[in-house]
Amino acid sequence: MENIGAYSLTVFMAFFAIMNPIANIPIFVKLTEGQSEEKKKEVAKTSSIVAFLIVLAFILIGQYIFQIFGLTIPAFKVFGGVLIFFIGLDMLQSRKTNVNLEGDMTFDDGLAISPLAIPILAGPGTIVTAMNFVVKASILNLTITVFIFALIVLMTYYAFIYSFYIVRFVGNKRFVIVGKIMGLIIGVLGANMLIQGIKLAFNL
Repeated sequence: MENIGAYSLTVFMAFFAIMNPIANIPIFVKLTEGQSEEKKKEVAKTSSIVAFLIVLAFILIGQYIFQIFGLTIPAFKVFGGVLIFFIGLDMLQSRKTNVNLEGDMTFDDGLAISPLAIPILAGPGTIVTAMNFVVKASILNLTITVFIFALIVLMTYYAFIYSFYIVRFVGNKRFVIVGKIMGLIIGVLGANMLIQGIKLAFNL
C-alpha cells in the first residue's frame, strides 16, 4: 500500500507539473476574452475532454506503438527526459508558449481543440509523461495513472471555469512564481527520466 501511495503521489505531481492547471489560466482567459460564461464553459469542457481522450489513447495503446515501430524503453526514456527537461527549463526562464496571444484575435470555436486541447493540455510533455508511467506497468498502476490524469483534467476544467475569480485572487505575479516552481519540478523529473534511460541502456 505504501508503494501504491508513493507511486500515486509521483504520478500526481508529474501530471500536475507538466499540465499546470494554474499557469494555463491566463492563456484560457486571453483566448476566451469577451465571450459569454456559457461559451467559456463549453470551450473548457470540450478542451478538457479532448485532451483526456488523446492522452488516454496513448496510455492504452502506447505499448503497441512501441512494438510496431520497434521502439525501446531506454530510448524513449532518454528522449522523453530530454524533452521534459527543456520544457521545465523554458518555464524557469519564463519563455512564453508558442501560441500567439498578441494582438486582436477572432474567436473560433475550434480553439477548444487547438491550441487548448492540443498542444497546451495534451502536448508532447504530457503524452511522454503518461507513457513513461505505463510502459510495462501493471494493470493496477495503469488504472491509477488513468484515474489521476482524469483528476488533473477535472482540476484544469474547474480552473478554467473559475479563471476570472482565480486571477483576481492570486494575481499575475503569483502566477509567475507558480510557473517557475512547476518548471523546476518538471526539469528534475526530466533529468530523472534521462538517468533512468541511460541506466537501462547500459545495464548500469
